[in-house]
Amino acid sequence: MARNPQTVRSERTRVALRRAATELFASQGVEATSAEQIAEAAGVTVRTFYRHFPSKHDLLFADYDTGLQWFRKALAGRPAGEPVLESVRAAIFAFPYDVQALTQMAAFRAEELDPERIVGHLHQVEADLADAVTEHLERGADPDRRLDVLVTSRVIAAAVFGAMEVWMQRESRSMADLADVTQATLAALESGLGADGMFRHY
Repeated sequence: MARNPQTVRSERTRVALRRAATELFASQGVEATSAEQIAEAAGVTVRTFYRHFPSKHDLLFADYDTGLQWFRKALAGRPAGEPVLESVRAAIFAFPYDVQALTQMAAFRAEELDPERIVGHLHQVEADLADAVTEHLERGADPDRRLDVLVTSRVIAAAVFGAMEVWMQRESRSMADLADVTQATLAALESGLGADGMFRHY
């Protein structure tokens, strides 16, 4: 299916803004960088910048937002009957991670933002990831199992973010390390679920 040209242009603009911001943040710091400078470096107007990001500080979370969008698309493409953890695992590792960019953004956030703001945003992204898993599980699911679906989704999201948090706190953060800690987390979670890969509240 052909993608909407406007959507493609919007994604390209967001990528250009993220790249420009990362370079400017690295060279002159977050506070010394203005939205106008980022827009100019990305080749767009300031109005276009604000159409995509409410502030320059929101660019510090763009890596999570991009990963979440990718995750949703990858998860939506998984077979309906596939065990949920297999689908989640495949969707996570379908994303083309840029370790250097992830590490840079994490460093910028730690240096420039209030910890409460970081935690608040990460909780929102975790909730959004849970919503994506919920949507996946609800395809053809029995409406009577709504609680099972919600709890399963939230447990998976919490486990994935727990793995990411452990990985980000390590001195060495390679993609192999991220894969190992995520696989170990999902395997541990899998062993605690029922035979059909779903949490049961009864």
